[in-house]
Amino acid sequence: MKILAHRGYSAKYPENTMIAFQEAAKMDIWGVEFDVHLTKDNQLVVIHDESIDRTSTGKGYVKDMTLEELRAFDYGSWFTPEFAGQKIPTLAETLAVFKSTPFQINIEIKSDIFEYPGIEPLIANEIHAFNLEDRVIISSFNHESIARFQQIMPNVKTALLFASLIVNLEEYVEKLGADAIHIPYYYGMRSIVQQAIKNGMVVRTYTVNDAAIARQMESLGMDAVFSDVINL
Repeated sequence: MKILAHRGYSAKYPENTMIAFQEAAKMDIWGVEFDVHLTKDNQLVVIHDESIDRTSTGKGYVKDMTLEELRAFDYGSWFTPEFAGQKIPTLAETLAVFKSTPFQINIEIKSDIFEYPGIEPLIANEIHAFNLEDRVIISSFNHESIARFQQIMPNVKTALLFASLIVNLEEYVEKLGADAIHIPYYYGMRSIVQQAIKNGMVVRTYTVNDAAIARQMESLGMDAVFSDVINL
C-alpha cells in the first residue's frame, strides 16, 4: 500500500515541523503531505490550522502575522517538551528536505476558510525553483484554488479534497480536470466511489492509522492512504 506521511511523521513528532519532515524522509514510503498558509508579509508557511493556537506557544491567525512574528513562538513543546524550539517552516525549507528523496509531495492549499489572494502563483514559483513539477500533487478543499493553480501550472497533478461525497462525482471531477480525489477512508466502500475507481479514477483516503483499515483500503482499490503512523 502506498503511504503518504500525514503532516510529516506526525504520530511521533510535532506535526508540520522540520523534525517531523526529516524523520519522514528517512522512511521507505511513497510520499508526504503537508499544509500551506500565507503570512501577512506574503511568505508561504507550513502549518495545518488557520491559527497558531493549537500547535504553538502563541495565539492568533497566520494571515495576521509576519514570518518573523510567527517564528517568535515555539511549535514543538505542545507535543512534548523534548521538541521545544521547533519553528514554523517555510514551504521552501520543507521542499528542501524532500528534494533529494523519491517522495511524491502533496501540498495542501489551506484556503478553504480564509482566501489567500495570490497564494497559487507563489506556490508554483517554489515548485519551479526546486524543479519538482513531476513530483508534486496540489490538493485543496477549495476547488476554486485548484482551478486557479491548474491555469498557472497545468503540468502539475491536482487532487480535489472532499469531506463528504457529492452527487455526480465523476462528472464533477472530470469537469475540473483533477487527477485524483482525496476522501475520508470511511467513504471508500460507498458505491459512488467504487464505481469511480472501476472507471479509472485515482482515489486516496485520509487519515488511516490502523493496519487493518489500510489493508481494507488497498483491497477496495485505493491508490494510497494518508497516515500519521506511517509504518502500517
